[in-house]
Amino acid sequence: MKPIRIAIHGAAGRMGKRLIALGAADPALRIVAAVDVPGHPQLGQDVGLMAGVGQVGVKLSDTLAEGAEVVIDFSLPEAAEKLLRLCRQRHLPLVMATTGLSRQAMDDLNAAAAEIPLVYSPNMSLAVNLTMKLCQLAARALRDKDADVEILERHHRFKQDAPSGTALKLGELIAAEMGHTLHRHGRQGVVGRRPHEEIGYHAIRVGDNPGEHTIIFAMLGEMLELTVRASNRDCYAQGALAAAKFLAGKPPGMYSMADVLGL
Repeated sequence: MKPIRIAIHGAAGRMGKRLIALGAADPALRIVAAVDVPGHPQLGQDVGLMAGVGQVGVKLSDTLAEGAEVVIDFSLPEAAEKLLRLCRQRHLPLVMATTGLSRQAMDDLNAAAAEIPLVYSPNMSLAVNLTMKLCQLAARALRDKDADVEILERHHRFKQDAPSGTALKLGELIAAEMGHTLHRHGRQGVVGRRPHEEIGYHAIRVGDNPGEHTIIFAMLGEMLELTVRASNRDCYAQGALAAAKFLAGKPPGMYSMADVLGL
């Protein structure tokens, strides 16, 4: 079987370099293009050398060359929106891992799914996406059991947004199962008794933590905690590469990491 030809968008970033390193080592994949912003100081350099794995024969470019079967995007919202338009024009399957997209961009993403196959997830980790399914199962079982729900997340000091997109997605999935309508981001002062229909979020920013989420379902007398931790960023890259393999040859549609996992 021929390797799947992939392009990396956002290739000079931390995640882009890990995608190159891990993708180059995967016999089921072949990196054929690597793209970053115009004016980047490393344009023209071999991306394998940039990623520390030796030459792969692909140079960093500011334009997406022809030849890829699937594109993986780990970039910034503005760049991701431009890429989406290009993928629609070329009918290219797209794994969208960029977070912080505008409402309009999300609308465009959903519209694009009628024309091209897409995998979109606020978190590409296989373990995180399995945890999302486990949270839905727990929420469904505890819907009428007077369970309090709290979500704690830890990330590195450089993270720009809080709570994380993953924490918000977890809350969204749990709320849909339990019927909760209030989302509280932290607490301060005399806030009174905790409402039953509330989901609490707490964002911790420390050191170089690549990502950790704990979801608490607490009743009187007992408690269930689900925790998922990343020890490094490779889990996100591996998930995105798995999504690219899944997407190759698929018909147009919006696919999730649950589809990639076969859940």
